[in-house]
Parts: sequence; C-alpha cells; structure tokens
Amino acid sequence: MILDNKVAVITGGADGIGRATALHFSSNGAKVVIADVNEEKGSALAEEIGSAGGEAVFKRTDVSQFEDVEALVDYTVDTYGTIDVMFNNAGIGVNKNFLEHSIEDYHKVVDVNQHGVYYGMLAAARKMKELGVEGVIINNASVFGFVGTLGVTGYQAAKGAVVTLTKHGALELAPYGIRVVGVGPGGVNTDIVEGYRKAGLLEYMESQQLRRKMIEPEEIANVVGFLASDAGNVMNGTIVMADDGFTTFKSDIRP
Repeated sequence: MILDNKVAVITGGADGIGRATALHFSSNGAKVVIADVNEEKGSALAEEIGSAGGEAVFKRTDVSQFEDVEALVDYTVDTYGTIDVMFNNAGIGVNKNFLEHSIEDYHKVVDVNQHGVYYGMLAAARKMKELGVEGVIINNASVFGFVGTLGVTGYQAAKGAVVTLTKHGALELAPYGIRVVGVGPGGVNTDIVEGYRKAGLLEYMESQQLRRKMIEPEEIANVVGFLASDAGNVMNGTIVMADDGFTTFKSDIRP
C-alpha cells in the first residue's frame, strides 16, 4: 500500500488517465478526491471505488476557473483533513493546424491545459504550506511539450508551459518541503485518440513509439503512483517521460 492514508486530488479524474490513476491510488491506500466537469462519470467512479472498499468523493470542478480549483482544495481538506498529493491532470485538445486554429480554440485549450495546471499548483501549494504538509504536486505534461508536430497548436503551447511551470514550481516550493514533478505521456489510449484519428495523427503517434502501439492509461497511472509515493521522494523538478521512447529519436514528421 504505497500510498497508504495519503489524500490525493485528481483533476480530470472521471475518465482516461485520471480515472486509471484514481483506481490505482485507491487500490494502494489513498483517499481520493475526483475532480471533473463530468458529474455523471465522476460520481459513478467515486461510488465504484467505495464499493470496492476504497475511499473517494467527487467534486465538480472547472479547472479553468481559479475559484473552482481553490474550492476543490478547501473541500478536500474539509473532507479528509489534509492534502498530500495534487495531480493536475485535466486537459482538452483541439486538433487543428496552425492557420485553422481560431483565437477561441487557442484560449479554450490554454485555459484548461496551462492555466488549470497553474491554478492547481497554486491552490495546493498554498494549502500545503498553511498546513505544514510536505506534499507532492504532479503535473501532466506531454511529449508535445518537447517535440513539434502538426495539428495541436494550443495543446503544444500549453504543454510546453507545463514543463517550465513544473521546474519553476519545484524551485519555489522546495523550501517548504513540497515536491513538484511532471509526467510526460506519449500517445495514450483514451478518448483523445478519436481526435488524433480525425486529425490524421493516430498512425503517426503509434509509429513514433518504439513498440508501435498506444499506451494504456493504467501504465501512466503506475508512473504517477510512484511519483506520488515516498519511493519517488528523490524525483523533483523533472518530467518523467512515460512515452515508450517517443522522445528518444528525432521525429520525421514533415508538412
């Protein structure tokens, strides 16, 4: 039970990597707060975890609104007394090439994928400092924070920002014993795959991973679980690439 009695918040927790991580955390002893805009799926997951003997609650949260994220952290402490882990996982994508991207598309993606991560870091860090908790903040970055590709303009901009926010946060928060680390998934078999397919990127994503297949959400959850645990205590200020070698070699994608 590597996360025994830890209290963990997971944004975007109702589906995909978030759902897999919530199940992994709860099966390893954590009390889980699932945050998402999808009330139906989030509530159902909390009930599923409870039925399996775990502890979980759901809190509807729009991470693009700081007030929502701050309320989520307060709710967590009100419910479980503390906050040990903040997994800033919520993300969306708009699969359009640069010239087709509207200003609205760009802001929509950045509001969730970049600002939402910053809001989660800020709200969690403030509360951890207040409570004297030497916790860990984990940010979901991406291979697209490191390499260029087609069709994901806002997503790529936001994930690049998450990479540098993670490094900056680790420097700022180290004096309080708070770790900040990131995970960098490659192509993961979640609902976003349909967006890749529509944009003609699915075959590319598969081809860039060394074993030529999509990664399963549970495989990313295993990495996040390690980073959240005491076993991952030395990991700080870095992005752990969980990409099956995607960033190992130079991409051959061309316009």
